[in-house]
Amino acid sequence: MSPTIPQHPEVTFRPATEADIDAIHAAVAAADRVDHPSWVTPREDIADMFELSHVDPARDTLLAVLPDGEVVAMAHAMLHPNTAEERHAYLQGTVRPDHRRRGIGTALIAWTYARTRELLDESGSDAPAAIYQYVDEENADAATLGERLGLVTERWFSSMQRDLAEPIDAPTRPDGVEVVAYTPDRAEDVRIARNDAFRDHWGSLPSPPERWEQFVNGPFLRPDLSTLALIDGRIVAFCLASVNEEDWVALGAPNTYIDLIGVVRDQRGRRLAPLVIAGTLEAARAAGLEQAVLDVDTESKTGANTLYERLGFTSTHRQQALVQRL
Repeated sequence: MSPTIPQHPEVTFRPATEADIDAIHAAVAAADRVDHPSWVTPREDIADMFELSHVDPARDTLLAVLPDGEVVAMAHAMLHPNTAEERHAYLQGTVRPDHRRRGIGTALIAWTYARTRELLDESGSDAPAAIYQYVDEENADAATLGERLGLVTERWFSSMQRDLAEPIDAPTRPDGVEVVAYTPDRAEDVRIARNDAFRDHWGSLPSPPERWEQFVNGPFLRPDLSTLALIDGRIVAFCLASVNEEDWVALGAPNTYIDLIGVVRDQRGRRLAPLVIAGTLEAARAAGLEQAVLDVDTESKTGANTLYERLGFTSTHRQQALVQRL
């Protein structure tokens, strides 16, 4: 049984359906323009939620709807499908800026928090559990709501941007390393490499095949901009990049977003990360793009944020990760 749906004098709360995708996207896009004006949540990201086998929209989503049917807020509780070693549940949601500070967000996050606790209890696992909430630095009210529920900030992530007109310096390619563009036939091998590379990263769990297929087969990943490093045919480093033209207006320039950068653990220290990043930056510039954007854990044990600064990226804004460990 899901938590009791809250009551509010201005809106009605109800679960989301696929018919609401466009209305949800409109509300989320309005919030994006205030909370992180350099990028926009794609409609496809919202649609993906209705396709995941481990998400039940009737139980895991809640909308705030005006009397005329307009969606002004949404919330989504999710449990990561990999629960063998750790259980991670996520509080997700937003309120349209013109309807904030009216108690709508408070009601939504309380419901979503209760639902994440249920998802953890229903998981059938006794692995360590934690609830995560990611909040853009400009949205202090959302962080306050999480803190009232007992979540505390454990980490900061920085968005970084690079001008592709600046020189791109690539390290010397080590002997035995081949650098190639990503191709779809390597999708599963890249997922395996990704899971190895991120196994010791803060807050990361293995990417399951279903979600990975949504990503690599989606409309935004650009194989021609994505770079792999191989040793004897094995993927040892990767830089996967995407293009969402809706972001171009927000950022003010055609850009690529670098989704994932990683080096498998037994090949770290060989400067493979800057090698594949340089390949992607060169490809993006050759494709006529002007900027590259990425996000990084400011306390990454691999020193990624320092590496990106050396490669010409500069910080633009931050996101905080609030966590409650149960």
